[in-house]
Amino acid sequence: MRAPETATDLRFPASASLREARALLARAFAEAGLDAPALEARRLLSAATRLSEEDQLRDPARELSADQRDTLWAFAIRRLNREPLGRIVGTRSFYGLDIRLGDQTLEPRDDSEILVTTALERIAGKRSPRILDAGTGSGCLLLALLANAPGAWGMGIDVSAGAIATARDNAMRLGFGDRAAFAVGDWLSGVAGRFDLIVANPPYVRRGDIAGLAPEVSRFDPRGALDGGIDGLDHYRVLVPQALECLAAGGVLVLEIGADQADMVGALVSAAGLEDVVCVRDLGGRDRVLTARGPDCDAAYDKNPLGMLTRSR
Repeated sequence: MRAPETATDLRFPASASLREARALLARAFAEAGLDAPALEARRLLSAATRLSEEDQLRDPARELSADQRDTLWAFAIRRLNREPLGRIVGTRSFYGLDIRLGDQTLEPRDDSEILVTTALERIAGKRSPRILDAGTGSGCLLLALLANAPGAWGMGIDVSAGAIATARDNAMRLGFGDRAAFAVGDWLSGVAGRFDLIVANPPYVRRGDIAGLAPEVSRFDPRGALDGGIDGLDHYRVLVPQALECLAAGGVLVLEIGADQADMVGALVSAAGLEDVVCVRDLGGRDRVLTARGPDCDAAYDKNPLGMLTRSR
């Protein structure tokens, strides 16, 4: 990885065109081992010049101004130091929405989109579903659900006041201000009412594994949004029993989980009294999402044994 003081070759010449700047960036990013160097070069160039990718292609010989070169160089150094692209440009695309980030929010991951797809499948046909997003962060899960369930209304809860401010800003900016409410809270304690769908992507990384994550995660995501305790399950132990109390009759709980946590989280879900526990795999074939259904009424019912947990794609 290049250190800033050795990246003098990224000080673009005064006559650098859009095409030349993009090529230089893509080469530097490829040498640094970034996964999508060409794509990231285009996005950083757009952010620095305020020109869309279409504008870049339309006039590739256009020269960058001095201010644009300086901004692009500063952006490139940050990315070479493994700061996530979304944090540099200020937004991250998630499920087709342009989500702003904050210091106290995770950067949404593509892998989390399967949670939204799964949740939408579980509430398909439900009129005006009430949705609760526990640990909402940037609000990306809730807002993606509202965007694809026009009759839905939702609430986002987060222990971080900064995260709630970011989520509320995203809701207003994306046109969901009248369908989304946000509040500071410790998981679901104090939440009133019942919800047809509860979603959550709680911190689930084992504490000892955080340092070994990609630098984009370990150095730039807030630790409190990653740390799941010694075994990664601390927050599930709190959240799952609370979720049962907040689900409407037959309501659905949809959780993101670590790739090796399906059986352990499934046991917690079953023990709490939820049924029809299903594990959904992501496109890479890894366990990613766990779903369960609350009772159809308040009467007692048989708990679903762990052996009944199933997996699907």
